Amino acid sequence: MLFNTVDFAIFFPTVLLLYWTVFKKSLSLQNFFLVVVSYIFYAFWDWRFLSLIFLSTIVDYSVGLWLGKTQNLTKRKLLLGISLVFNLGLLMTFKYFNFFVETFVDAFALFGTSLKVTSWNILLPVGISFYTFQTMSYTIDLYRKRIEPTKDIVAFFAFVSFFPQLVAGPIERASHLLPQFKVKRTFNYNASVDGLRLILGGLFKKMVIADNCALLVNNIFANYEVASGSTLFFGAVFFAFQIYGDFSGYSDIAIGTARLMGFDLMKNFNYPYLSQNFSEFWRRWHISLSTWFRDYVYIPLGGSRVSKGRLVFNVFVVFIVSGLWHGANLTFVFWGFIHGLFVLLVLLFFKKETPFSSERILPTFGQLIRIGATFFVVVIAWIFFRSETISMAFQYIGRIFSPSLFSKPEIPMSGALYLFLFMVFEWIQRSREHILDIGYLKNKWLRYGIYYCVVFALFYYAGDLQPFIYFQF
Repeated sequence: MLFNTVDFAIFFPTVLLLYWTVFKKSLSLQNFFLVVVSYIFYAFWDWRFLSLIFLSTIVDYSVGLWLGKTQNLTKRKLLLGISLVFNLGLLMTFKYFNFFVETFVDAFALFGTSLKVTSWNILLPVGISFYTFQTMSYTIDLYRKRIEPTKDIVAFFAFVSFFPQLVAGPIERASHLLPQFKVKRTFNYNASVDGLRLILGGLFKKMVIADNCALLVNNIFANYEVASGSTLFFGAVFFAFQIYGDFSGYSDIAIGTARLMGFDLMKNFNYPYLSQNFSEFWRRWHISLSTWFRDYVYIPLGGSRVSKGRLVFNVFVVFIVSGLWHGANLTFVFWGFIHGLFVLLVLLFFKKETPFSSERILPTFGQLIRIGATFFVVVIAWIFFRSETISMAFQYIGRIFSPSLFSKPEIPMSGALYLFLFMVFEWIQRSREHILDIGYLKNKWLRYGIYYCVVFALFYYAGDLQPFIYFQF
C-alpha cells in the first residue's frame, strides 16, 4: 500500500478513528489493533511474506527472553549469534543469494574455469532490510545490557511491524520506539498538527518533486548513449532530487503518520543537500541507517580513535557494507566506495567545519563553494547508484565530460527553476525540523497561503504515480 494512493487515504483515517475511539481505553488492545492493521498494510504487497516478519519477531522475542535469564557470556554470545544468523540469513537468502553466486562464478571465470550454477528466481520481500535491522538492534542492545528484555509479546510485535515505518524506515532502535508501546498514549493536538504538516510536506516531496523528476530521469538514463553531456548532467541532478524527494518524503509521511497516533519516530533527513562535506552529508542523509552502522559496525571496529591504517579499513568496511545494504549489485558497492573515500578525506584532512548561522540570509562564499562541491560529487556518485552496471555509469559520466557538456540541455528549464526554488525554501527552513515547520510565522494568512499552495500543487502538478524507490531495498 502506497502512502500516496486512495487506498491509504481510506485505510489510515479509518485506522486513526478506531485507534482513538474503540481501542483507546485499553493499551494492550490498542497495541494488538496496531499489529493487525500493520499486517494488513503489509499484506497489500504480498501476504506470503508476512511469515518472514512473524518468524523474525518470534525469534528475536525468544532470544530476548533467554538473554534476560542468563549472565553466562558463552550462552549470551550463542543467543546473539542465533539472532544475527537468522536475520542476516534472511537477507542473504532473499536479497544476495544470486549476487554471491554470480560473483563466485565470475571469479572462477577470471582463471579460465567455467562453472555452471543455476540461480534462483527469488522475489525480494518489501522492507526486509529495514525490519531485520530494527529487530537486530533489540538483541544487540540486550546483549550489551543497554536495555531490558520485554515480556510483552504484543508490544514487541507492534514494535517490529509498526506500519508507518515498516517498509522503508526510519530504522528505529528498540531503546527508543519499544518503550512507547508500553505507556498509555494520549491525543496531542499540537503534535497532531505538526504530523499533518509533515504528511503534507512529504506528499509534496514525493508527488510533485520526485515523481515529476522520475519521468525525465527515466527517459535520460534510457537514452544516455545519444544524449548530450549537458542533458546527462541535468539528468543526474534530477535523479539526486528524485531520490531525495522520494525517500525523505516517505520518511516525513511515516513520522507524521506516527505522530498522529502518539508516537515519536526519529528524524531521518536534515536538509542533506546543504551539507558542506561528505561527513556532514551522512549526518543529514538517512540518519537512521548511518547511525545504525555507526553504532553497530563502525564503533565496534574501533571508530576514529585508531591508527590511520585502521581508520581507512573501518571507513571502507562501513560504506561498502552500506552500499551492499542498498542492493545486490556492484554499482551500489562502488557508490559506497566513493562515499567512503570522500568521508575518509574529510576525517583525515578537513575536520573543521563552519556551521550555518541562523541569522544570515545567505551562506558565506566559502560555505557556498563547499556546498556546491559536495553536491557535485554526490550527484556524480548517484549515477552509479542509478545505473544498471558499472560500465554504464562510466559511459554516462564519460559522455557528461565531453564538448557537448556546454550545449543547451534538452530538458524543460522550468523544472530546473522549480528545483532551485525548492532548495531556496530548504535554505530558509534549514534550522527548522522539516520543510513545512512554519508555525513560527505569525501571519496566519501567510501560513495558510503556503498550505493551500502545497495542496494546489499536489492536485495540479503531481507527476504520474511512481513506487517509492526504497521499497526495493
